[in-house]
Amino acid sequence: MSLMKALVCVEPGRFERTERPRPQARPGHLRIRIGHVGICGTDYHIYGGQQPFLSYPRVMGHELSGRSLDPSADGRIAGGDLVVVNPYLACGACHACVIGKPNCCERIAVLGVHTDGGMCEEILIPEGNAYGAEGLDEKAAAMVEFLAIGAHGVRRARLRPGSTALVVGAGPIGLGAAIFAAIEGADVTLRDRSASRLKLAGRALPHARLELVGQEASGAYDAVFDATGSIAAMNAGLDRVAHGGAYVLLSVVKGDLQFPDPEFHKREVTLLASRNALKADFEHVMANIRNGRVQVDALATHETGFDSAVTDLPLWAEDRGTLIKAIIRV
Repeated sequence: MSLMKALVCVEPGRFERTERPRPQARPGHLRIRIGHVGICGTDYHIYGGQQPFLSYPRVMGHELSGRSLDPSADGRIAGGDLVVVNPYLACGACHACVIGKPNCCERIAVLGVHTDGGMCEEILIPEGNAYGAEGLDEKAAAMVEFLAIGAHGVRRARLRPGSTALVVGAGPIGLGAAIFAAIEGADVTLRDRSASRLKLAGRALPHARLELVGQEASGAYDAVFDATGSIAAMNAGLDRVAHGGAYVLLSVVKGDLQFPDPEFHKREVTLLASRNALKADFEHVMANIRNGRVQVDALATHETGFDSAVTDLPLWAEDRGTLIKAIIRV
């Protein structure tokens, strides 16, 4: 059996290079030779032991681009084509899948979380989870997935040109939401507790208003997006939503949402959860990378090779305030 190299989180705090069996061709699936992997906050949490409902050892990695080793049966993808991987493996049969929302499938499995992911040379995925990425380079293609999460949240909010949007949390997901809110024509404010993170974010969003937590808040907004990963921040965010506005929760954390009902009703707030992304969001992101409206070079702040990732990922897990997105070259 042919072997391939892989990066495995053996247990919390233990990240190693190893070898695993190379995937075999299978009907209805494509073998993808991985080119680049974006490191997500989830990967850092897996390494740190903070990801619930996860079994070790785990090959992490769900922000993936690579070349298809097989042609797809429907002719969309030829052997050798660059593809972006949609890492959300949906069942196709539950209520959410039937109504066109596989992003919140009742039995969803996410590559690199519920099942082994793409920090390896090759993976096998269902044909429908590979999207052609013509016109992008492999590095940019590896950033499509996290941007699609922000784009999906923005689409849920139905922003109008000239509206105001506040994004709380200037990590990659928050940045994705801020970028696509601006693309929809909104006047964007980005808020974070880290001055260094806001400075980095300003490179990708030169026209956004940057607001440091602790400074005086700047009013109410047509749409507020929470990307903090903090239940306290999520509970406090209602205060920033204008009357008739929308509150979109991109963060998923343990804890209970608690809003004062009179204030919630008085403002007639639309409360929206936003989970993962749909094919339309991936396509929307790729179109805006191609047309230059998303400056991916400003987002990819760190890069490492496959061998050096064993050292670099643990270091970055301890100090994420100096990076936006780190990429592994496979």
